[in-house]
Amino acid sequence: MLINDNAYFEILNNIKKQIHDAQYRAVLCVNQEQIVLFWNIGKTIIANTKYGARFIDNLAKDIKTEFPDLKGYSVRNLKYMKKFAEFFHDEQKVQSLLALLSWTHNLRIMDTVKTPEQYEWYAKQTIENGWSVRLLEYHIETKGYERQALPQSKASNYQRLLPSPQSDLAVETLKSAYVFDFIEKRKGIIEREIENELVANIAKTLLELGTGFAFVGNQYHLEISNKDYYIDLLFYNTKLRSYIVVELKNTAFKPEYAGKLNFYLSAIDDILKHPQDNPTIGIMLCKTRDKLTAEYALKDINKPIGVSEYQLSDFVPAEYIDTLPSAEDIEKRVKARLDINELERGNK
Repeated sequence: MLINDNAYFEILNNIKKQIHDAQYRAVLCVNQEQIVLFWNIGKTIIANTKYGARFIDNLAKDIKTEFPDLKGYSVRNLKYMKKFAEFFHDEQKVQSLLALLSWTHNLRIMDTVKTPEQYEWYAKQTIENGWSVRLLEYHIETKGYERQALPQSKASNYQRLLPSPQSDLAVETLKSAYVFDFIEKRKGIIEREIENELVANIAKTLLELGTGFAFVGNQYHLEISNKDYYIDLLFYNTKLRSYIVVELKNTAFKPEYAGKLNFYLSAIDDILKHPQDNPTIGIMLCKTRDKLTAEYALKDINKPIGVSEYQLSDFVPAEYIDTLPSAEDIEKRVKARLDINELERGNK
């Protein structure tokens, strides 16, 4: 006879969860053992350089003879093991951090970074955010470490105005430059065009903004004292537990931009923010930004604001960019051509 009551299904779901958790731990344990093994082999290779360049070749051949069905011990992979051990000398760090990544993740990082500090940053970000290998590659290619991990490149008042630990999270979230490489750079491109492209490619936009961002809306309407105001982009960040107002400017940063964004943050705090939400945060994205100018502009602002640059796709040769028409120019030319054709037909 089948048991069909809520208590039974609760017990069943609990057991299923325990089984899944145990399976995950088993896979994780095997992976950790393999990573530590590779690190130890790398150490052994480093310690026996007296045998010269043929040492790794001989090792690969003899391991293959002893374990014919075992994969992962090619000459190429043994060289990676050596490189892995050269990066890190502390076994505790290998076990507690790097062994939590797959070997493929470790290989992708090793292929690119120059320092242990960079390596650790990408490793920690991958673990915390659950990055796949593809997402890890994206963040490496777009220089995530340089744009996000180096505090001296950022301009914000987050530390002064936000309580800990939200202030630290906000600083970590802010990038010194945002790369929107799915939008083509062209002469005359206007802010609304960039905004529309960001919304049309919202999945890519959220990927660049970072973990925890959820899209609320663009040209978000606010009515204040019978006047209409429109926020370029509004997000909610689940890690920060706060609304994020993003304003776009296709110019260099100007101090007066901070005042307008400060106004929007006050409005969102009053109109949308719930008691359990943290203070609303602003991000001003400009074509260029002078850090000192931004810091002075934010010095006496009473709302948390960060100022960053954004970059568009630059795959068009630089010498041709200024000669290319914008979408607006093309639209005007097409309309003019249609008007001429209509006039010519009327004269016949």
